[in-house]
Amino acid sequence: MREVDPRRRVPRTDALLADPALAVAAGTLGRDRVKAAIVAAQHRARRGEITPEQVRDVALAALPGRTPRPVLNATGVVLHTNLGRAPLAPAAVDALVAAAGHTDVELDLATGRRARRGREALDALAAAVPDAEAVHVVNNGAAALVLAATALAAGREIVVSRGELVEIGDGFRLPDLLASTGARLREVGTTNRTTPADYAAAIGPDTGFVLKVHPSNFVVTGFTSAVPVGELATLGVPVVVDIGSGLLAPDPLLPDEPDAASTLRAGAHLVTASGDKLLGGPQAGLLLGDADLVERLRRHPLARALRVDKLTLAALAATLHAPATPTGEALRADPARLRERTERLRDLLGADGCKAEVVPAAAVVGGGGAPGVELDSWALSLPERYAVPLRTGEPAILGRVLHGRLLLDLRAVPDTADDHVRAAILRVPEG
Repeated sequence: MREVDPRRRVPRTDALLADPALAVAAGTLGRDRVKAAIVAAQHRARRGEITPEQVRDVALAALPGRTPRPVLNATGVVLHTNLGRAPLAPAAVDALVAAAGHTDVELDLATGRRARRGREALDALAAAVPDAEAVHVVNNGAAALVLAATALAAGREIVVSRGELVEIGDGFRLPDLLASTGARLREVGTTNRTTPADYAAAIGPDTGFVLKVHPSNFVVTGFTSAVPVGELATLGVPVVVDIGSGLLAPDPLLPDEPDAASTLRAGAHLVTASGDKLLGGPQAGLLLGDADLVERLRRHPLARALRVDKLTLAALAATLHAPATPTGEALRADPARLRERTERLRDLLGADGCKAEVVPAAAVVGGGGAPGVELDSWALSLPERYAVPLRTGEPAILGRVLHGRLLLDLRAVPDTADDHVRAAILRVPEG
């Protein structure tokens, strides 16, 4: 009997497009893209590189996965920069969906006339920090500082302590950022000690402002001194303070973390901060302070280039109105409750034949906030071999590998996801 040419067994394009998995992919990626992946897989089958029965799976594998992929943050780092820092509150997520269509972002529906852009978010920010005469929002914390430097000190000097010229991440350094605005840096003091006299000696006709930067991702201890905002405010020039982490009011949990309200009350003329850190909102740069300074920044041509979109404004407003955020809840998670959750997960895994341990752990704030602060926590301890399958699985679960063990800290993992964590662990093949 004559053998059938295997190329005749290659499935037809229309049959593959009707396959449920490929049909779903066509709905999200577009029919043309899915068809191109199918045709490429068919060609491989006809060349004998794969079998006809493999065409479907090869076509699926060639299509991009869901991006970005959601990740369960079990690292013990509440604000994990590589995971996008603050997860949004449910109200902020709803606001994003509502803002995806046409909105009244810059329109007064009552009058039909143009209105102040993002007024709800700006009003909510102003209400959260009554000490600020005016507020403005740009697209991230670095942008807030760049706008201030450009509008207030281009061609002039910014006086700053040497101990505060930090690297802000991914190789970006504060001196380079500020120099790019056309301002000149006048460094004062030393790495570990700066005095009021150092600042006073540097003030002159070319001074645009004095800058104070919170070194939010490291701690200098020992023989140190720094000048508080109140003393800087007596120098007769504007004082700009970058508090970094976006804490709007004092928090007993983080007593050494500067906040916007206290910094303004101490005499700062302008405060800059990030929206996606301790505030628990979307990426944004917050500017709060004297009305005349904020207006100068708002009217500067660069402000247009740094303008936030309607999605950010909607999420920011919802975050400021929300009674709580996932970030706040994770920071304040009760260690006893975390231990109970982790032990329950361990016991359920044990009943399914998977041995795990519960060990004490120390969580951190992360995201350049509250360096040196550790939060008592608990972690599920598994063999290190679980790390890659969990990280690349569905859902993706990121833990922390320490001394040959994978530690999963549930502090920043919603308790509604515990069953998903359990199922993912059980799917890992035995070593």
